Amino acid sequence: MGENALMSDVLELVDVSVVREGRALVDQVSWSVAEGERWVILGPNGAGKTTLLNIASSYLFPTSGTAQILGEKLGGVDVFELRPRIGMAGINMAEKLPRRQTVLETVLTAAYGMTAHWHENYEDVDERRARAFLDRLGMNDYLDRKFGTLSEGERKRTLIARAMMTDPELLLLDEPAAGLDLGGREDLVRRLGRLARDPYAPSMIMVTHHVEEIAPGFTHVLMIRQGRVLAAGPVETTLNSRNLSLCFGLPLVVERNGDRWTAQGLPLSS
Repeated sequence: MGENALMSDVLELVDVSVVREGRALVDQVSWSVAEGERWVILGPNGAGKTTLLNIASSYLFPTSGTAQILGEKLGGVDVFELRPRIGMAGINMAEKLPRRQTVLETVLTAAYGMTAHWHENYEDVDERRARAFLDRLGMNDYLDRKFGTLSEGERKRTLIARAMMTDPELLLLDEPAAGLDLGGREDLVRRLGRLARDPYAPSMIMVTHHVEEIAPGFTHVLMIRQGRVLAAGPVETTLNSRNLSLCFGLPLVVERNGDRWTAQGLPLSS
């Protein structure tokens, strides 16, 4: 395989299984993400979506099979060198961050690989970048607010800005719209869509179980059920009623409305 072939895949899983206490959380998954693609991992609760994301973030190693992230094979690379190249924004992240830090501090500390310590010697360039990412995510008016006082939606947007700070080559989003009300979700989906369509943004993988949360600009979908890949490919052809029904285990109708998706169950016959 030539060097270019290695370079183009941001993520490559070959026959990856993760077994815990005799149960396969993911079962012989093969999947590759090419540079610049924006993937959604879609599936019901407990299907293995977060497990896949944890492998992609290098925090979880496969029980069997091989995982290659940004050209580096898990198990043969120093993950501490790999991790700054991967941005991660997830539900669990919020709990690790100091509640008393301001929004600006919360984003700035990412550049220094710390969750807590505040130093006065941040570079101007870092502060400008932090402000720019927060501005993109609609957080300009919140720079001095304490992280612990933010609403769920404000917190999510701060975490995405924070994940962008290390200039990652791969951005992972774990259910970014979970727990948001309709207004918060729509605002976040719109902003994620702007990010997804930006050619300079990193490759992206987002986990969700709602097709309504798929932002415009996401190019591919991986559908997973009970740890196995059910379908994977371009969103236009892969996200259809048949695949979604199989994925969630009941009859569903998928509709595309402009650049957004909706799904609903068929009415029960009387």
